[in-house]
Amino acid sequence: MSLSTTNNKQLIEQYVRIRAYTESLCAPLNTEDYIPQPVHFASPPKWHLAHTSWFFEELFLKIYSQHYQEFDAHFSFLFNSYYNALGNRIMRENRGSITRPTVEHVYAYRKYVDQHMIDYLSNEVCNPEIQDILLLGLNHEQQHQELLLTDLKHTFGHNPIFPVYKENGALTESKNKHQNFVDIQEGIYTIGHDGTGFSYDNEHGQHQVFLHEYSIANFLVDNGSYMEFIEDKGYETASLWHDEGWTFVQKEGIQAPLYWTQLDGVWKQYTLGGLIDVSKESILSHISFYEAWAFAEWKGMRLATEFEWEVAADSLDWGQRWEWTNSAYLPYPGFKKAGGAIGEYNGKFMINQMVLRGGSAATSPDHGRATYRNFFHPHYRWQYTGIRLAK
Repeated sequence: MSLSTTNNKQLIEQYVRIRAYTESLCAPLNTEDYIPQPVHFASPPKWHLAHTSWFFEELFLKIYSQHYQEFDAHFSFLFNSYYNALGNRIMRENRGSITRPTVEHVYAYRKYVDQHMIDYLSNEVCNPEIQDILLLGLNHEQQHQELLLTDLKHTFGHNPIFPVYKENGALTESKNKHQNFVDIQEGIYTIGHDGTGFSYDNEHGQHQVFLHEYSIANFLVDNGSYMEFIEDKGYETASLWHDEGWTFVQKEGIQAPLYWTQLDGVWKQYTLGGLIDVSKESILSHISFYEAWAFAEWKGMRLATEFEWEVAADSLDWGQRWEWTNSAYLPYPGFKKAGGAIGEYNGKFMINQMVLRGGSAATSPDHGRATYRNFFHPHYRWQYTGIRLAK
């Protein structure tokens, strides 16, 4: 069927732009950089490139494109992430062992999928269901763009020569524009996405919450403040920590944010722009929920709940760090998982994780919104995570 509106043209432009951005993130890499996986939770760039293409092949082209021929029968096993409904897959910790297919072959896969996606969008009218899957795939790719950067930083950050990914690519040197607290009155407030534009299913189910009066910082904790916490023996004071958090930092020997190290008495940090001095004025990043909670205890304050954060969002300067909240990742009222593989996207992870809000310096353009609910286990530190205090 021929296009009868300009809508598909806009979808094609959006598709091409987002897919190209993923590849632009890989432009500074050497072939050897595409493969290593030093830890189980961080995937290699080659895997991200292939997995995001697999998503469109498996959940779009195989379903909606009548004559589509699968690129490689092995790829569904190699590049499925966690979709049990779509068959067996390689173990997450083994993604770095996939030396074959080659990087070149994975780029050929992306080109093949892209051509078939563009052909489809150029010749078929997309009904709302198809548009929804396409937009989910594009937002999924944007999530992996941020993961590609943070996973790569974890790999480079454990290389003793501290390689430079890109000049001026630190992403850690933003500074606060404000130093005030925002006061929010007691009341009943509406939480959740209003249905306008794209959103994930975990944002759905608008509902009301009652909030007591509170104040929330219009700034994030900076490195200098966190240095004071370290110097005041924050990592040695058990009373500041959750028991689980105390066990974690003791077991792992953690005494500073991830990527910080002291050389000749000077704090340095690894960034994607190389090893640099820690600037006291720059916003803190790469800390766990446990560390965020302990710091708040030390300051005599607390972390905001995700509802307090969302209600205050319009009055806050946000988007530089994913901000740990004091809210467990749980479903909103009336939440229902979609049928099939799509239902595995968010719902099955609603246990033992904490909600983060706000986006980060590594978040892809146009991918943030005030209702966005990110989530990670409380010990993870490899994302650009920070602290906003409340009282």
